[in-house]
Amino acid sequence: MKKSEPSIPPVAVPEPAEGGDDANLPALIAPGNVAPEQLEELKTRAAKADENWERLLRTTADFDNFKKRAARERQEAIKFANESLMQKLIPVLDNFEMALAAAQSSSADGLQSLAEGVTMIHSQLRQALADAGLEELIATDQGFDPNLHEAVSQQESGEVAEGQVLQQLRKGYKLRDRLLRPATVIVAKAPPASSK
Repeated sequence: MKKSEPSIPPVAVPEPAEGGDDANLPALIAPGNVAPEQLEELKTRAAKADENWERLLRTTADFDNFKKRAARERQEAIKFANESLMQKLIPVLDNFEMALAAAQSSSADGLQSLAEGVTMIHSQLRQALADAGLEELIATDQGFDPNLHEAVSQQESGEVAEGQVLQQLRKGYKLRDRLLRPATVIVAKAPPASSK
């Protein structure tokens, strides 16, 4: 058989006095007005309420600290987002400076070595950008896609099908799946039908 818990009779709480003064409330819950077991239960509940209040304050403080730390980390991530790209581009900058120094002290072999150096720098720069997620759009001999290409004109052509890119004037680029710059192209159109 279950042991029944003692029932706690409701404590009558008077309406607050005109000034909102609850000074007579503790007198109603005084040890003389409440049974000893009820008083102990009230003390236990008050201790539990204090414990829960302290836990709420700690949790709220922890959450506020977390929000501040997350905002600080987000700002730092934005501030230094291009750090790895910059580290890859610094050697390219160094090589450009060496190429410029070589161009100023031009000799008979200087022009050839300058051309080779600039070609190597171009390759190094393209590789650094590709490692960072840059993708070059190849538009020539592709179907015209308004999502990737910007047509500046149409040109008649009997060699390329109508709607195909006849010539790419400027390269287009994507950063992973996002278009950075559309390729500027000339689109082929069918020559007019000759009348006999």
